[in-house]
Order: sequence, then C-alpha cells, then structure tokens
Amino acid sequence: MTTAIEIARRPLRRHHACITACVWLVTVFVLAAALPLAPAAASLRPLQTSSHTVWLCRPGAASDPCTSARTTTSVGVNFTKSAFSTSVTSRAKSFDCFYVYPTVSAEPSLNSDLAVQKEETDIAVGQASQFSSMCNVWAPMYRQATKAALEDGEAFTPQVIATAYGSLLAAWKDYLAHDNDGRPVVFIGHSQGAAMLIRLLRTQIDPSARLRKKLVSAIILGGNVQVAKGSDVGGSFHHIPTCASALETGCVIAYSTFASEPGRDAVVGRPGQGVSIQSGQTTGRGQQVACVNPVTFTSGTGDLVPMYPTVVHQAAGVTTPWSAFPDLYTAKCMTRGGAGWLQVDRILPPARDDRPSVTDEGPMWGYHLDDMNLALGNLLLDVAFEEAAYH
Repeated sequence: MTTAIEIARRPLRRHHACITACVWLVTVFVLAAALPLAPAAASLRPLQTSSHTVWLCRPGAASDPCTSARTTTSVGVNFTKSAFSTSVTSRAKSFDCFYVYPTVSAEPSLNSDLAVQKEETDIAVGQASQFSSMCNVWAPMYRQATKAALEDGEAFTPQVIATAYGSLLAAWKDYLAHDNDGRPVVFIGHSQGAAMLIRLLRTQIDPSARLRKKLVSAIILGGNVQVAKGSDVGGSFHHIPTCASALETGCVIAYSTFASEPGRDAVVGRPGQGVSIQSGQTTGRGQQVACVNPVTFTSGTGDLVPMYPTVVHQAAGVTTPWSAFPDLYTAKCMTRGGAGWLQVDRILPPARDDRPSVTDEGPMWGYHLDDMNLALGNLLLDVAFEEAAYH
C-alpha cells in the first residue's frame, strides 16, 4: 500500500452532556482568527539554536506555518454559514505546545534531512496552526522515516526508527534547555509523530516527577498508545494515565478513527503491531490500544466538530481560510476482538454536497489521515478546559 503513515482515572467532575453541548464554546474561547496558505518552502529560513535544531514552527519566526491565519466559517446542516468569532484565551501564551508531525517527507532516502519542505509546512498548517490560539507552538524538524521508507517496508526497521527518534530527542532537549522557560506543555502528535512522542514521553517525562508536573496533556493520535487491559496505565506509560475528563491534566488523549472494526493486520488499533513498532511497543499480550473519546471522555457517543483548511475541503460560498462542519459525525470508543478504536459514524447521508470528503482507507488504516481534523474542534475545546484546570 502506498499511503503514508500520517502515521479512567478520577471520576468526571463535570457533566458529559455539558462538554458535548459546550463544544460550541470553542467559538468564544478557543479559535483565533485566520489561515493563509503556507509560505513556499523556498522562502523559509530555518531557525536554529545552539544545538542545531531546525524549527518548522517557533514563536517569533518570520515565516511560521503554525501561526497561519485561522478565521473559520461554520457550515451548518441546512447549508447555512456563520463565522466563528473568537479570540486568544488570556492564558494562551503561558503554555507551550510541542508538535511532532506525521509521515510527510517525499525525499527518496529512508530518513529525511532537516530541510523545511512544502510537505512539512502544509501539515503544520492543517494540524497544528489552530492550536496557536491556545499556546506557543514549537515544532522541530526531525529525521523522520520517509514515505519512501514506508513504501519499501523500511519505516519500521530499528536503524530508521533510531535515527528519527534520536533527532527528535535532541530537539526536545534543546527546547527544554533553551526555550521552555518553565512553561507547562501540551504535546501533540499524529501517526509517526505520535509514535515518536510515545517514545519521548516514556523515556523522558514518565520517569520524572518534575517533568510530569509540566505536562498539561498529550494528544497522541493514530500512534497506538497502549494500556494494560482494564487499566489507564501499564502499557506505554507507568505514571501517565489516559484522560478521564477534559478537566484532568497530566494525562493522554489517544485514539485511532475507523468506520468499522480494524482488520487483524491493521497498522493502527491493535497492540504490538504496525505503528506500535515505531514506538518500541512490540508486545500485545495483556495490552489494549487506548481510546479516549475527545467529546465525552466516556463510553458514550458524542458529536464531532471537524475542521479543515478550506483549500482541502471547499464548501460553496466559504471564503475564510478554515471551515468547520458540525452535526455530521458522531464518535464512540469501541473495543472488540482485541482492537480498540474510535468508531466514527455519519449523521447525515454521504450525498450532502458540503460534507468533507473524509477518506476511509479500510480495515488496515480506517480514517487515519483524518484522525486530527475529524475532531479538531473538540480537541481545541479540550485543551482550553485543561489549561483552565492546570495549576
């Protein structure tokens, strides 16, 4: 297959119904204005620090895709359109987000170099830029396993993985030493980026009580966070649990989206195989892949708020850089046959012409490429609640 890997602790302290209903508070608290297209790669000047980190996104950079404009139009079920009128939360700049992008490099080598290309800027706009209304977004370039490595079957080999993780670890240590300045951190990663973050959190954050105090939350999507069966820890992490509430901090939001049960040889959704190998999790016995519903944080069903750059999903009459599509999809965590996943179902018939054309890659991958954007409005609200609860 040639598709790249883009690749409950305390009781809930607020009504789940409120969290679902309050999703549209995102229009008041969470999103900040407007997204132009990512700047051309040739115009980008990588920013470096003393340890030679190359930053894709860094506060203060002249060309930063993570601070692209974010103005959003909500496309309603009756084709009505309304603006998201929002502002940056008052505490946003008191928090950092550390974002690790998925497999996008089109370089012919097995591991990418550190040159900023259009592929990296585009994915940073599409996945990370909306979070800049909540935090200072830092995104290092790292020597990820490329699409070529994935297609050649080399993306899961020890040397390729070690090269990718080693470069990310160096960037994290540099950021922590020179740029963090004591701010709490939200980690964000998808697919290979999620796998790299699992390694980073397991080796650097989970064993350290001091660094765990800095953890607001970790949004780790399509990366196979594993837990012991029936537990919220005991797999990927010993001390960092899955989140049981949007008001809980120091925890992980993790899921992989599917339209139906993942296949037996699925790359995501099943422990000890596929993307789990990239994070060093080769054991499935006694383990399950964690699923945290970003809407309800329970086993119940909730409404997703998909958000996409308008250049990706164009709805008629929308001229803003971003579009939101409420009331189209629901989500529910499922476990069956050894798999764990976020079941995504359509509310309206697929013939609706302004519905984002979300791609179902079948039982191997599901909605993997859309893990982030299918629930982006919900995830932004989650971060807003977590930052409000953090102390």
